[in-house]
Amino acid sequence: MKILKTISELRSELNRYNQKNLRIGFVPTMGALHEGHLSLVKQSVSENFVTVVSVFVNPTQFNDKKDLERYPRDLEKDCKLLKPVGCNLVFAPSVDEMYPEPDTRRFDFGELETVMEGAHRPGHFNGVGQIVSKLFDIVQPNRAYFGLKDFQQLAIIRKLVKDYHYPVEIVPCAIVRESDGLAMSSRNMLLTEEHRNAAPFIYHTLNKLQELTINSTTAAKEFIRKQFAENKFLDLEYFEIVDDENLQPVDFIEKNRTYSACIAVFAGKIRLIDNVQLNS
Repeated sequence: MKILKTISELRSELNRYNQKNLRIGFVPTMGALHEGHLSLVKQSVSENFVTVVSVFVNPTQFNDKKDLERYPRDLEKDCKLLKPVGCNLVFAPSVDEMYPEPDTRRFDFGELETVMEGAHRPGHFNGVGQIVSKLFDIVQPNRAYFGLKDFQQLAIIRKLVKDYHYPVEIVPCAIVRESDGLAMSSRNMLLTEEHRNAAPFIYHTLNKLQELTINSTTAAKEFIRKQFAENKFLDLEYFEIVDDENLQPVDFIEKNRTYSACIAVFAGKIRLIDNVQLNS
């Protein structure tokens, strides 16, 4: 496994595979890796000749500077996790390498970016568009792997690929959870003991919703609101039930369509997101 810090180094390595038309798999990350990330890497390794993992905390997708500052970073630990699962190349550039000058591009993701994360994190998805497009231009992968925990981000990236005609297959991968149900996230390591113990309540509450026969999203939202009002460690930021195709909130849950119940919660200062599919 090679660790590369510059774009020129990475391109030099990848040119060998491009010349032979060998498949390149790509897993973009912000580091602080966990089993969720490693599951993406393992799938890429099984489906491609070479797998590239980027480790880069992208400043342009953080609308909260304090969140950027406290985001966990440990490249040495990340590399120790990546080597046994078959990663070939680790791309770990500096901010100056990725942004030698300010990126002033503006992306239009339409209605996909007006709800949920887009509504609560202004500029976030534009930053995602900036960094993912840069990485796709650099790596030029055949396949790229993304976790379904970031459900809305996955839809944004699919639109990016479609609108800008990137010849890359986007591969969605299942959410990986801790034994108590908490969706794995790099931010989990920042939770206090009390908040970590409380956090599985998020997934358990979404599961309760799946078990109920609720056709009205108004009733579903009221159920979720009441559940979190009784939990002193978790603060509900938003809860939406959206159409899987366009991510727009719906008023009623129809039996013949699939929807996703998406949630964002603050556990102290740490923001956690999760989702489950309805009518699956």
